[in-house]
Amino acid sequence: MATPPCSPHSDLASMASPKQGPIPFADTHGDTNLVSSPEQRKEEHADVITALPSAWAADGLRKLRRYQGFWLRDIFVPAAINLQQRFEPRPDDVIVASFPKCGTTWLNALTFATMARAVYPPAGADHPLLRLNPHQCLPFLEALFKDGREAELEALPSPRLMNTHMPLPVVPRALPGCRVVYICRDPKDMVVSLWYFFRRLRPDLPFSSVFESTCDGKMSFGPVWGHVLGYWRAAIARPDKVLFLRYEELLRDPAGHVRRLAGFLGMPFSAAEEETGTVNSIVQLCSFGNLKDLEANKIGRLDPLLPIPRDALFRNGASGDWVNHMTPEMASRLDDIVAEKIRGTGFTFNL
Repeated sequence: MATPPCSPHSDLASMASPKQGPIPFADTHGDTNLVSSPEQRKEEHADVITALPSAWAADGLRKLRRYQGFWLRDIFVPAAINLQQRFEPRPDDVIVASFPKCGTTWLNALTFATMARAVYPPAGADHPLLRLNPHQCLPFLEALFKDGREAELEALPSPRLMNTHMPLPVVPRALPGCRVVYICRDPKDMVVSLWYFFRRLRPDLPFSSVFESTCDGKMSFGPVWGHVLGYWRAAIARPDKVLFLRYEELLRDPAGHVRRLAGFLGMPFSAAEEETGTVNSIVQLCSFGNLKDLEANKIGRLDPLLPIPRDALFRNGASGDWVNHMTPEMASRLDDIVAEKIRGTGFTFNL
């Protein structure tokens, strides 16, 4: 795949050098990362959207459309089309990608803190992550491209750090145009996390609804196995461009993986940084316990149409909690479905 030509950057974009690191998106555009905004252009691609197969998400509140083999919220189909047509990466761009409820918030925080450490020392009292939710620090590509707000992304200085839940085929220009950091998680834990998340909107939502939609692959950005395999295959083919992480491994050795992340980004920690404990400061700043207790992660909501509080992003951050919610038969069924879908690929969720 050829690298697409880069468009001229704005004056703001040319002011920063790669050593400066990304700046918090909320500091440049306010809290505009919401996925449902008054500017939504409902008419764009309407004929394409209505012709696509449809289904309802597990929460019964969101309509899904099947686009190029994946189920997307209907409001995200325009984003998918626009991303494919208009996204122009820069060589020093970094995209944090993931399936929902697989460690996105944590990885956003770790990547931002690692890349921005020269400007915002992780032990500093004025670090952006102490006053902003991690999702406010990175532009959410779906939100921008859904509403034709690409200019906001173009205006950001380099290096830009972005976030997406989109499957890799929907952002084809990302490779080899920039670097991608991807995180996956045991699907059983993902189901549990997603159920708790949806219950903030529908307290009566049965666990079986989320479980069955996962087994069927009919969930936003799903099926999960197709999503993961796309990025994993890219990581095998281009390890210089895609860093593939597992949530469970990150839990076991966060410091080691932060060092791995920094090396992948071309920003390895210096001997002086190691000596002064910069790695441990990043790990502590971005730890589940620290982020959960911050006021910025207790107030506000994620989406005006789906008013889920930000604190829904911080439930327990553990691995293996599925044993408290699934029967052995349910766990075996989901494991068998996933195993069949990834058979012959060489991939496994658990190492």
